[in-house]
Amino acid sequence: MKGSCLCGAVSVHAPDTHGVGACHCGMCRKWGGGPLLAVQGGKDVRFDGAEHITRYASSAWAERGFCRTCGTHLFSFVKPTGDYYLPAGLFGEQAGFKLEEQIFIDRNPGYYSFAQETKNLTEQEFMAQYGG
Repeated sequence: MKGSCLCGAVSVHAPDTHGVGACHCGMCRKWGGGPLLAVQGGKDVRFDGAEHITRYASSAWAERGFCRTCGTHLFSFVKPTGDYYLPAGLFGEQAGFKLEEQIFIDRNPGYYSFAQETKNLTEQEFMAQYGG
């Protein structure tokens, strides 16, 4: 899959995937104004225009990246695994994307919910996977 930031300074190349996950943690909601809807890019993600990327250590176990020119959110990077999670919106109108999983489901505020049935992980369940 190929996507880009708003200004086109950064292009993202990631393996084809169709599963979208939603993160309801407070950091994701603060970062983007709502849940992060992302695809798992894994370790095989490539960025063209990397000189335009700023990384922010948002926790002891994760970094967030954004385009320093236009501010587009580019990724959440999980340090222990080396996996990139990429906002689904970077890839435009990708046919076949499907919401499959929600994490930090116990942190979901009461003002929104998704109708699809998904796999759901609490904060504790998610952190146990990453040793947090």
